[in-house]
Amino acid sequence: MKNFINALDILIVSLNKTIAVLGLASGTLLAFANVVARYFFDKSWSWASELSNYLFIWSAFFAAAYGFNKGIHVSVTILVEKFPPALAKACLLFSHILTTVFLIFIAVYSVDYLKILHEIEQMIIDLGIPQWVPMLVLPIAFVTASYRSAEKAIKVALTPAAKVVSNEAHELAHGSVVKD
Repeated sequence: MKNFINALDILIVSLNKTIAVLGLASGTLLAFANVVARYFFDKSWSWASELSNYLFIWSAFFAAAYGFNKGIHVSVTILVEKFPPALAKACLLFSHILTTVFLIFIAVYSVDYLKILHEIEQMIIDLGIPQWVPMLVLPIAFVTASYRSAEKAIKVALTPAAKVVSNEAHELAHGSVVKD
């Protein structure tokens, strides 16, 4: 079971990081190429700006999901650091559980949104594809983010109360400077 979880962990990290990087790089290159084509050759691709927007959206969502893995999302722990260890642990655990529930809620309702888009057969005119295709980013990114958030909740729950706040601070500092 532990091997499966490790493999799933590596898969999710790789998926989030790869899509975030490729989406950002591709969107930037495509936008640049479209600008060059428009200003130097007086030709522009009508679909390029639309595709660039979707590449940036995918990049942002997957980078946010990746941020849960690295522990680099903004958090204010100044108040929690002043609490007794048991209360600090309870607050952090509540925060991670609430975040996980919210992310799962968004993932579930984004599937309903995709169903609606599929039913009404809305198309992206410039790209010639159904609207639900680029919107697949919503359930995929939110499921991976909720997995990461749940993982953090479990980690906090299993950590002794005296070490929870120092572990959170260390993880934030470590995650923001260490590359995987």
